[in-house]
Amino acid sequence: MISCTILRAFFIALLIRGSLAITACPTAVTTYTDADGAKYSICLDTDYTGASLLVTQNVASVIACAQICGLNPSCTKAVYDTTSRVCHVKDSTATLTWVSNTRYDTIYLNNINSEGAIIAVCPFSGTNYTYASGTEWHICPNTDYQGASLRVITNIASPTICAQTCAAATGCSKAVFDNVNLVCHIKDTSAMLIWAMNKKFDVIRLKVPNNEAKLGRWSDIIRLPIIPVAGYIVPQVPEPSRILVFSAWGATNFGGAAGYTQFADYNFKTGTASQRQVSNTNHDMFCPGISSLVDGRIVITGGSDAEKTSIYDPVTNSFTRGPNMKIARGYQTSATLSDGQVFTIGGSYSGGYGGKNGEIYNPSTNAWTLLPSASVDAMLTDDHEGIWREDNHGWLFGWTNRSVFQAGPSRKQHWYGTTGSGSVLEAGTRDDDDAMCGVNVMYDVGKILSTGGAPDYDNSAGITRTHITTITTPFQPAVVERVQDMAAPRAYGNGVVLPDGSVLVTGGQKTAHVFTDTDGILAAEIFNPTTKTWTQLALAAVARNYHAISILLPDGTVFSGGGGLCYVGLPGSSDANCNLAVNHADGQIFTPPYLFNADNTLAARPAISSLASHQVAVGGTLTVTMSTTATGVKFSLLRLGSCTHSINSDQRRVPVSNSAQSGTTYVLQLERDSGILIPGYYYLFALSAAGVPSVAKTVQIVL
Repeated sequence: MISCTILRAFFIALLIRGSLAITACPTAVTTYTDADGAKYSICLDTDYTGASLLVTQNVASVIACAQICGLNPSCTKAVYDTTSRVCHVKDSTATLTWVSNTRYDTIYLNNINSEGAIIAVCPFSGTNYTYASGTEWHICPNTDYQGASLRVITNIASPTICAQTCAAATGCSKAVFDNVNLVCHIKDTSAMLIWAMNKKFDVIRLKVPNNEAKLGRWSDIIRLPIIPVAGYIVPQVPEPSRILVFSAWGATNFGGAAGYTQFADYNFKTGTASQRQVSNTNHDMFCPGISSLVDGRIVITGGSDAEKTSIYDPVTNSFTRGPNMKIARGYQTSATLSDGQVFTIGGSYSGGYGGKNGEIYNPSTNAWTLLPSASVDAMLTDDHEGIWREDNHGWLFGWTNRSVFQAGPSRKQHWYGTTGSGSVLEAGTRDDDDAMCGVNVMYDVGKILSTGGAPDYDNSAGITRTHITTITTPFQPAVVERVQDMAAPRAYGNGVVLPDGSVLVTGGQKTAHVFTDTDGILAAEIFNPTTKTWTQLALAAVARNYHAISILLPDGTVFSGGGGLCYVGLPGSSDANCNLAVNHADGQIFTPPYLFNADNTLAARPAISSLASHQVAVGGTLTVTMSTTATGVKFSLLRLGSCTHSINSDQRRVPVSNSAQSGTTYVLQLERDSGILIPGYYYLFALSAAGVPSVAKTVQIVL
């Protein structure tokens, strides 16, 4: 048996030799910035034990060692031997252990964006190059375009020569110089190219004028503490400022039900984001239904904890446990009804397979009621994986007299009744194939745009086909019109209706493959409801596929984020086998073209000065005061959204068709049918004669 004295001596010896691993610098950190702008942290009295790529003798100081590291394209970590004055460029592909050791100082690359992080703008000043023809190019160091190359040219001495090579090549606008192997990659701009931090490479881009008036503009990447798999706008007067997004029990992982959920609170006005764990409702809310109530509370149902209900109160910023559903569900959709109740159906992802008929939640009695005659069987798709996929993510729209219209993703469309024991009636045929995880948006009264998706949930070719479904009287046949296809097939895309009635579609991939970025569609598209045509817009920086969201903000821009999440099982399980590159705990904000003048400057917005009331009944009047007098001003109401898995059953646009103007004052006559103007919280937008939206004010529509 080893004595305590021997063990104590052993550990003291380890400490003396500096062999115990550390996770943070135990001394004050200093910084070195190289000529490209890359930042390196210097931690005194520490060492990286492990293989070295290069050993340089007679190095005068740790700063000189940092300079050597900065000039070496393979160096992200180095060690300076203060006794022997030797600089070790470490092998970042080897196992390196960070330990305390007074003989050495460690140097490590420590940019704001870590190696491998996706970026939207060059984080360094870079250099410019002008070709003989006059074209201008920008070289962004320490970054890479991940994606296909058209040509690979060897024996290229510098990034400038790579830029010359690209400039001379027909059609080349993007290239990458490999500083290690001295290779120039002419990139394929028709493929998905992801811009990421990588010290081994330099990105070369043709400088082209901005064209925001035609293409819109994406923001820089917004880093979040979790992957936003689901989210909703928090109702607030006079206007919202926050999105609550959530993932599962893990910030970037999921698995079996754990009884708690990771949330992030993103304030899009201040740019701040914070994380919180919600455990008091004992509900893992991954893969839920989401619906907003008349009073602004958000009802989140099922998911991993499949029978449970959690209710978020925006007034107290807190969650309470609601009653269990009659049927346990995951991947179901819910929709708010004309009387303020909530209908849900489907959801065989969790809680057992099949038989997930409809039920309704009454917020007045705080109780669920099963509707056995609202049969889910009518709306099943024909998925090659069977029932656990076939009743997922229904396209539900609350309508007149407590009816619900199911527009897809099945070929057939249906009306659901929610009185008595419920009912279901076929309404027509949308298409000759299913469109699981397709975009579906009510952009005008009774007008539903649907596009994209895939015939099967996974391993299925994406769809470009687009339809407009028109509904009027409940339980009467719908009218379906085939319109122009999207430019790109989009499985797992997201759609958002804008204040002018156009529909912005973001993300998705050519073929449905869950938890991948393969063949992601970076270019947004916008549908014009007047011409019934699509226009391609600017490229996003990040692929937004499975588990991504998009949602309208009160300034008329759109937040797009998320994608990924890795299945590992229960909390505490390792994610070593996960492809972390497809986990996107971030977002971007898209500014649509309608917010720009023809010369790409920001357009002047109309401004709502005040509302006579922020609460108005269905069919009532609302007095609005504008900041200035103008002609041609129009108004629209857009219900605050909630989204997950390509579903946003809360959003809808109701244009205000009847208004009277006197100077800067407008009196708006609101829709009288609560099935059209579903009660709850709305954005009120004013639009100029040129179609530029104001910043919205919040209006609560009550019964």
